[in-house]
Amino acid sequence: MFSPTFARRALPDFVHTQVWRAGELGSASLQVLLTGYAALNIVLPGGGWPQGALVEVLQPQAGQHEWGLIAPALAALQAQAPAKWLVLVGAPYLPFGPALGARELNMQRLLGVQGRDAPTLLWATREALQCADVAAVLAWLPDARSAHLRRLQIAAHTHHKLLFAFRTPQAQHESSPAPLRLLLEGTVNETGNLRVHVLKRRGPPLAAPVLLDTRPARLSALLAASRERTRRQREELAPVWLPSFSSTSLQSPAHAPLDRIAHLDHH
Repeated sequence: MFSPTFARRALPDFVHTQVWRAGELGSASLQVLLTGYAALNIVLPGGGWPQGALVEVLQPQAGQHEWGLIAPALAALQAQAPAKWLVLVGAPYLPFGPALGARELNMQRLLGVQGRDAPTLLWATREALQCADVAAVLAWLPDARSAHLRRLQIAAHTHHKLLFAFRTPQAQHESSPAPLRLLLEGTVNETGNLRVHVLKRRGPPLAAPVLLDTRPARLSALLAASRERTRRQREELAPVWLPSFSSTSLQSPAHAPLDRIAHLDHH
């Protein structure tokens, strides 16, 4: 039996490791994987994607922004475990190999699973999470409900897998068991092309979205060079404005004698 003195000493440590204050960003109780974006790591509990948990990503159009968001982390995960698979369940489009290769993803270790209905996709997602040879699962589940996601959250936690579930923005009005929930919004900006709204996290609400530049490094360099070239061309073609002079303003006192002599010669 524990003595009262031991209990008093042990209780604070237990509380501090298991309880977090709602006004503070929670520390990760799970291992995390760096996102590849410093600005995003700062606002996520533990500083990255939680391994062994469901990350719910909402976006208006499937296939538009998710690869730019998660590709850096997936590439790092493949580098750590090159023999394992990345499983895509219900991907709306066939991944474009050269584009993902430019993001340092190994296309040879990507496995796609297609299904015609929601139950099939949910079953495939759970099976992939249970497979020891799978490093991460990406599932496009627009018709999933909270109860379905809860089962996936339990499976991801049990088998310590990185799981992303992609859904539509309308799902933000529904409850979700995901400890991390994001909303993606594309933007046109010189410093970034994707706004990430953190709808749910282990910590206080995030007032403003995080602006990320998810474009490949080569594309970002080409865009920056193009902007600089355009700026220089505008400077070269800019009109040079000279001060305007009236006829009276040109008549200075030094010109007065010459004007009189010219007048006498005329007569």
